[in-house]
Amino acid sequence: MAGKEPSARPLSPHLQVYKWSPSMAVSIFHRVTGDGLAIVGALMFLWWLGAIAAGPEAYAAFVAVVWKDPSPEIGLFHQITNILGKVVLIGLTWAFFQHLFSGLRHFVLDAGAGYELKTNRLWSTLVFVGAILATAATWLYIMKEALNG
Repeated sequence: MAGKEPSARPLSPHLQVYKWSPSMAVSIFHRVTGDGLAIVGALMFLWWLGAIAAGPEAYAAFVAVVWKDPSPEIGLFHQITNILGKVVLIGLTWAFFQHLFSGLRHFVLDAGAGYELKTNRLWSTLVFVGAILATAATWLYIMKEALNG
């Protein structure tokens, strides 16, 4: 019977079949950071708006969690939530820059440029490097301002 021989190729492609490349990673991270910004960013924004609407005490509690607890006697719980709040803010900043630079890369690709393998690999790698450097520069500026002011 012709056509009944088993094929060595998979019927549908799986991640185990593909060789990972920077462009594949950029594409996946673009989707992940977009979802993260939409979900985590929206929840943080709604929490911030709710704290503003609830009054000065609720807003002070929000600021104590995500930025700095102004009370002189800061407990272990507040120290932990303060660190976690900064981790979330730094993560959102990185996700923003990663999504931004990846979107700019996709914009260039949509214009028809950058499809050469070396160019595509270079720009994909630069997306990751640029996002990390932009996040570091942003937070160094923020922390400098926070320490001086």
